[in-house]
Amino acid sequence: MKLSRFVRAFFADLATATGTTIVILFLGLALFGPLIAPYSPTRQNADAIRLPPSTTHVLGTDRLGRDLLSRIIYGARDILLLAGGGTVLAVLLGTFIGVSVTYLGGWLEELVFRLFDGLLALPALLLALLLLGAVGPSRSGVLLVIVVVYTPIVARVVRSVVLSLKTRGFIEAARMRGERLGYILWRELLPLVAPTLAVEAALRFSYAIFLVASLGFLGVGVQPPSPDWGLMVLEARNEFALAPWSLYAPAAAIALLVIGVNLMAEGVRRAIREDVTR
Repeated sequence: MKLSRFVRAFFADLATATGTTIVILFLGLALFGPLIAPYSPTRQNADAIRLPPSTTHVLGTDRLGRDLLSRIIYGARDILLLAGGGTVLAVLLGTFIGVSVTYLGGWLEELVFRLFDGLLALPALLLALLLLGAVGPSRSGVLLVIVVVYTPIVARVVRSVVLSLKTRGFIEAARMRGERLGYILWRELLPLVAPTLAVEAALRFSYAIFLVASLGFLGVGVQPPSPDWGLMVLEARNEFALAPWSLYAPAAAIALLVIGVNLMAEGVRRAIREDVTR
């Protein structure tokens, strides 16, 4: 797949370009948050409790007088690092397991994927709660949860592709040439798995954002006073009648980021499909 052709196909759709712009905007907030945020995200101000949006506080303040815009900006870093980092680790581990174990086959494949089936039988949020109950609520715990929850899904997607490829003629030819196992796995199989993997990674990222926010909302993810978006929704829930803006701001941020990532994922899927059909 030529990069220039992929980029043209990717940005040919307005929705994809819009989603990409949204994601880039949030990445910018995460990278340059300390330079952009007008206030400290944890600074409490007794004279500014539940202030509505204004020129001084663009998104208003919460029940402790903390500036919501600053908390949204700083919270972008947490959610992107946790969801993005966890997704990357899950994709890497799932790809390694999916490619190597499926190619080798036999009892090892049966054992690994039956174990994954057992994990997938549990709803993602329930599995996450069980894991966090064991390791405790923390950033590292949330990261571990994302890896454990999504690695089996990625591995099964990769497995379905490898199963259709490992008996093809070019793999047999590589074996007959005496190529090493590593060469067959990563030079012959992986490039053909990559297009499907790109779409799956984008989808997992959007699900991971929701999972991080859900854990924060349940109070078992990132802990106060960190400006976690899900935690902000939890704290604002009982204040809705008095300060509805404190709920709207983090909820809108979560929705916008997920929509942006999903639009990007759709763009990746469409660009790959158009390249394959040519």
